[in-house]
Formats: sequence, C-alpha cells, structure tokens
Amino acid sequence: MSEEKNKTNLQSESNFESLFNELSKTRGKGQGQSEKVNLHPQTMCPGFGGLRVLARINGAQVCLVTDKGCLYGLTFVSQFYAARKSVLSVEITDKTLSVGSLDTDIKKALEKIAEDKSVRVIPVVSLCVAETAGFAAELLPKKIGDVEIFPVKLPAYQLRSHPEAKDVAVLALLSRFADFSVKRKKTLLIVGEIFPLDAMAIGALLQQLGVEAVFTLPSQSLDDYKEAGSVGACAILHPFYEQTAAFFQEKGVPIITGNPVGANSTYKWIKDIGEVLALNPAQVELVAQQEKDKIKAVMQQHKVEGSVIVAGYEGNEFPLVRLLLEAGLTVPYASTSIKQTPLGEEDDKLLKMLGTDVRYRKFLEEDRRAVLEHKPDLVIGTTSLDSYVKEMGIPAVYYTNIMSSRPLYFAQGAATVLTLINGLLKRKNIYEKMQAFFQ
Repeated sequence: MSEEKNKTNLQSESNFESLFNELSKTRGKGQGQSEKVNLHPQTMCPGFGGLRVLARINGAQVCLVTDKGCLYGLTFVSQFYAARKSVLSVEITDKTLSVGSLDTDIKKALEKIAEDKSVRVIPVVSLCVAETAGFAAELLPKKIGDVEIFPVKLPAYQLRSHPEAKDVAVLALLSRFADFSVKRKKTLLIVGEIFPLDAMAIGALLQQLGVEAVFTLPSQSLDDYKEAGSVGACAILHPFYEQTAAFFQEKGVPIITGNPVGANSTYKWIKDIGEVLALNPAQVELVAQQEKDKIKAVMQQHKVEGSVIVAGYEGNEFPLVRLLLEAGLTVPYASTSIKQTPLGEEDDKLLKMLGTDVRYRKFLEEDRRAVLEHKPDLVIGTTSLDSYVKEMGIPAVYYTNIMSSRPLYFAQGAATVLTLINGLLKRKNIYEKMQAFFQ
C-alpha cells in the first residue's frame, strides 16, 4: 500500500513538472513576457483588499452588490481581517435581473442603512456579478441626509490581485473627500499599510527633520482622507498604489518612492523627503547619516548566514529582500502577485543586480519550482507554499502574519527582522527531525 502511494506521489510530481515546463515555454523569464500565460496570480478576491480599506473606516457601513456566494466569503473576511464589522448586501436574484429592479433595490437598501445614526459613509462595493448585471453605480445618490454615498468597483476580472483593490478603494475615497483648497508645504502623506510601531517611528524621525504633520493612508479616519489634499508631498511605500500616485501627481503633489529599509535606502529616503519639502539640508543630512549608522551597527550585531526565498502577495516583500541581502543573506528568488510598476523600480533593479530572480504576477508553480531548484534554508511565503515547503523539512513562515506584524523600518525594524530570521534559520534541524519522523 505504501509503495503504491509513493508511486502515485511521484507520478503526481512528474505531472506537475511536465505541466510547469510546458507553461514555462510560453511564459519566459522577462517581465515583458510574463503576461503571456493568462493565469490568475496567487491572490485573494479583490473584495478582500477593498474591505481591508473601506470597512475599517470609522462610521463606514459597506454595502455589497453581489451574489450569495461572494457575500458569504466576504462577510467572513470583514469580521476576521477587516474591522470585526458586518457587511450588508442587496440580494441579487433571477427576478431582480429579469424585471430590472436592481438599481431601485439598491437605493432602498441605502436609505435603510442611512437611518442608522452611527453611519457616516456608505461605500457601495460592486463585484463581478453586479458589473455583468449592468449596475449603474454612477447614478447612485451622492448623499442620503447627512450620509455620504460613493461607489467602488472591484471586479475580479479587471483587478488581478487584491492589493490593487486597495489602491482602487483609496483612490475612490480621495476622489470624493480630499480637500485641495489649502496647502501646507511642510506636511507629508505616507501611503501604505504599515505596522503601528513603524508609523510612530516615521512620525518621530520626520519631526526631527522639521516636518510639521504626517498623515498615513489607508486610515480609519475619514478626516485623514480630507486632510490628504493639503500635503506638500506624498511618500508611496507600497508599489501597487499606482492610481493613488497618479491622482496626486495630477494635483501637482510630488511623489517620493522607496522605503526606509536597510542602511542605504533609508539614507536616500530621508534625503529625498528633505529635498522635496525644502527642509534644512544640514539637519536632514545629520538625521539621515545617524539613522544609516544605526542600521549598519544593527547589521554588525546581528550576523546572519543562509539562503532565503521570499514569496508574497503585495510587492512590499522586495524591501524586505533588500534588507536581507544587505545583511549578508542569499536570496536567490523573490516573487509577488502584483505587476511590475515604476513605483518599485529601485528595488527591482537592485535585487536583480544582486542576483535575485524577481517574479511578478507569479503563480504557485513558480514558487515551488524555485524551492526545488535552490533548496533554501528558510522560506517566507504564502500559506500554500509554506505547507509544501514544510513537508520537505525546510523552515517556512507565512509572510503576512509573521513579517507584516512586526516593525520593518529604520534601525528598530532591522533589529526585529534580523533577530527573527536568525531564530528561524536555527530551527532547520527541528523541521528535518519532524520530516524524518513522519516518513
């Protein structure tokens, strides 16, 4: 029985290899060729990303226009990952579509929701079904009483990864609420979901430079979206916020790219902010050099050796890869679900120059192939990749839960990350023992 099972597993692995090799013939390695195979990247429904932004806003009540299947899945998401807040929905049935009552039903639902005195804003989120049903989102009322109403379209056939849905949601909020009537030159907007300690560290450091106020989006406060129009510059931390960056550029707000991760990039990031906001050059240089020296000292203190593969969803994996490379680790392969964008160009060039095989719009087969090829000491990846890797006796952790729940920026981030990586690398013998036990 055991021999038959082994033969089946080998045959399955062989089928996987042959299928992957066949796909790879048309895909190629360059980004210019990466769209030839029209497979969905490894990602959740775009509704997931949109709800992460919209449901967390204080006073917001999301109204979904979708079918029962999507409502079931996204209700779970809204409770578990978003804001422990239910989403409401307009039920779409055959009768709704046949008699053409969808628009009327939605308006009635919005009027009912607006009766709740705690509701300040209602994002009306339309997914795939509502789009194909011909829902006229633009004809929604802009206000019902004092409650703001605005549409957000998140069809999965248009948005190929859930991070890009965050960009759409932030853009919808800014387009509706950002006030550009007042300008404050020495204020900065940070765009990107970041760990709270990182937000505090950024604020404290920018205060040393002479920055008068810092706003961070996505935010729980609707007022932050209004204030965002007044800033002197916008720092985009995550490369998928393309539409948000374009929105500010059209309004004449300078865009700063990159992340304060690693010694050299942190120094450059601080200097760029100082230059764009016309801050005191001597003070900017002093703070930038001090932080650079602190990070270098952390790297000297936390010596790390080994090979790591990083595979995630959102493109914010690549600054982490840069930090690992700078600390002396080998990172032969890194992948993400988002497309390549100009906002991440600096990381892309540096990683490739240092020998990392960088993949965009990846799919699971690529990640698995990279593990087989490079045999890393540690994988920081997606859940489906991690389970595969652990069966091979290799330590693996989920990127989002382990890395995104810790500080990453400046010296404190470097110390936290490198301490964690060191601990994980030392567990390899434990994974090997577990693999041997179950075999």
